[in-house]
Amino acid sequence: MSDVSDPVKTSENRFIRKAMQLPLLEREFEVELARKWRDNNDHKAMHELVMAYARLVVSAASKYKHYGLANADLIQEGNIGLMQAAGRFDPERGVRFSTYAAWWIRASIQDHILRNWSIVRTGTTAAHKSLFFKLRRLRAQIGEADGGALTDEGRQKIADTIGVTVKDVIVMEQRLSGGDQSLNALLTADAETEAIDFVVDSRPTPEQVTIAGHDKRVMSKWLNAALNELSTRERFIILKRRLKEEGTTLEELGNMLGVSKERVRQIEHRALIKLKQSLQSSTESHKDLLESSLV
Repeated sequence: MSDVSDPVKTSENRFIRKAMQLPLLEREFEVELARKWRDNNDHKAMHELVMAYARLVVSAASKYKHYGLANADLIQEGNIGLMQAAGRFDPERGVRFSTYAAWWIRASIQDHILRNWSIVRTGTTAAHKSLFFKLRRLRAQIGEADGGALTDEGRQKIADTIGVTVKDVIVMEQRLSGGDQSLNALLTADAETEAIDFVVDSRPTPEQVTIAGHDKRVMSKWLNAALNELSTRERFIILKRRLKEEGTTLEELGNMLGVSKERVRQIEHRALIKLKQSLQSSTESHKDLLESSLV
């Protein structure tokens, strides 16, 4: 399919051409636009400032093409970084907008790559991110860029340079040496067995779900029946102390009921014994009924 029939590619090419054709701004005019955007919320000034440096996005995106992600997506993420730079730029600090924006563009593209390069997270610390993006270049610098496994000495050099452990280097080396594999991939060319066939499903079976639901309903019924056998004060204390996510303290209940907290503790203890006896009785009756039905 040609680029002409691909609307995404056509739009991308149009953006690249326009970005590379627009002239760069003089420092004074750049500061003027930035002030208009900051002080007056002038969207026209902001648009002119951003578009003048859109070529930085194109340049940055081209440096990350070897990670296998769509160039259009890299450009889009770079534009997000450029917009963030425009929103945070302070023209009074004497720094050119291009210098400031370059960092935001690169950071936005790198974050996108880390989120989408693999379903397995490659690391979140600054050191791990640096290792991810610099490993290939560092391999070349130490003379081990042939694509094979790094030597122990090479791993140590890279770990010392980045400030990570040798284990981190080994893990990143393995992640970069192979992409994600589909669970639907055939294990052999002449077989119909897929990788997913060997993945253990730890979720409960339909039978287990049904049994668990039934047991929960039965236990709830027994508990409600046991609670109804308690006195009003006993049931109130149990509900407040045992059946709430954050139980009420003995002292608080004592103040509510006009008794000491020791008296509340005694009532609670007595109520718990009653509940235990009632639930045991329900369990034994259920067991006897089940056994008789099987005879």
